[in-house]
Amino acid sequence: MDTINGIVSKNMRELRQARDLSLDELARLSGVSKSMLAQIERGSGNPSLSTLWKIANGMKAPFNALVSRPKAPFEIVRLSDVDPILGKDGTVRNYPVFPDDEDRRFSVYYIEVEPGCGWQSEPHLRGTVEFVTVFCGGLEIEAGEHTFQIQTGESLRFKADSVHAYRNIGAEVLMFHNILYNP
Repeated sequence: MDTINGIVSKNMRELRQARDLSLDELARLSGVSKSMLAQIERGSGNPSLSTLWKIANGMKAPFNALVSRPKAPFEIVRLSDVDPILGKDGTVRNYPVFPDDEDRRFSVYYIEVEPGCGWQSEPHLRGTVEFVTVFCGGLEIEAGEHTFQIQTGESLRFKADSVHAYRNIGAEVLMFHNILYNP
């Protein structure tokens, strides 16, 4: 596990380089000496809270940009590790593969629906759009005054800020991805 000094070192260097600042320029903007900044970037300095605030303010960056542990550049999700959200006595299984979080405005779900089953969804936030791709089976979607039927290998985009419904119209388990975009 990274130490806080290592995290600060990496974050500070990346922020400074992204802003095209030299150590001299950052020293001038932050009021922290160039030698202290160099120590911090090498991971050998032990900066005080006050020093970190000065550096963040000098770069016009939020404080947490210096101290936040970076997210991994990738994430593997195994469906077997995701607990599904169950509906209709287990006939609908909604796996939140990449749920919406504070860093993005979309979520990705993998959904399985038993033959003849489905559900109705309440309106999402104003402006929400859904992107659906069927991988196996046949899906009927009612959205507003429109009814769509899509089959394996087909996709549909629709506005989801009104009541909408999904139904498996095939004889096999329906499998599809649903991406919700929240503006």
